[in-house]
Amino acid sequence: MSDEPQVTPSAQTIAAGREQRVADTFVALADTLVDDFDVLDFLHMLCRQCVELLTVSAAGVILLDQHGGLRMAAASSERAELLEVFAVQTEDGPCIDCIRTGEPSASTNLAVDAARWPRFTAAAHECGFHAVQAVPMRLRRQVIGVLTLLKTESNGIDHTSTRLGQALADVATIGMLHQRAIDDADLLAEQLQTALNSRVIIEQAKGVLSALSSDLDMETAFTALRGYARAHNQRLSQLARAVADGTADLEAIFSHHARH
Repeated sequence: MSDEPQVTPSAQTIAAGREQRVADTFVALADTLVDDFDVLDFLHMLCRQCVELLTVSAAGVILLDQHGGLRMAAASSERAELLEVFAVQTEDGPCIDCIRTGEPSASTNLAVDAARWPRFTAAAHECGFHAVQAVPMRLRRQVIGVLTLLKTESNGIDHTSTRLGQALADVATIGMLHQRAIDDADLLAEQLQTALNSRVIIEQAKGVLSALSSDLDMETAFTALRGYARAHNQRLSQLARAVADGTADLEAIFSHHARH
């Protein structure tokens, strides 16, 4: 064994690294003025960055569709996705209250708040989540969705994570609303509806990949899709459609995922 002393990073170094990741995330979320902007990929990045930067276990996004209905758009994990879909189907939970009122909604311990959100609490328990913080995705009075932060521990989501989560939701909302200098609410609704329709195709593509490879569950199937799309400068939704309709090079996707 080496006698050289092990050097561990100082708290200051760790904090500086986290601050840099936070800054990089804000830049990435604001950088939407590109021709190949993909709303769903953008929202999945938002969810993953929340898990990496905040003291939370998972994150999800629900959007309002063109007709004012609710649709699950993105999540950091399959468990979070299942819970968000259930919340939409039952119209129950802090995330639903948040998107309806445009105000944050939270539970530090869902077991204590079971009477308030009985169906959501039961589903969250099954998915392993015991605390939730929902923050609105809005610009002034225009609410387009909700970012839900989930935690497996029943001790709530700390104030710093809540504030940073709201800031991330705010900059993501601004980026989406300004992506093509949108002034027409109907045009925005149409673009968001297109993104939500694409999510259905992505779910189908995940199922195809998972069914054809014993090494891929639904979560890693999405990772494989996204990784291949990014490596080959393809839109995630276009690749997913090709997989779903049988025209994609599946062996190339599997091979790329195995290498990375």
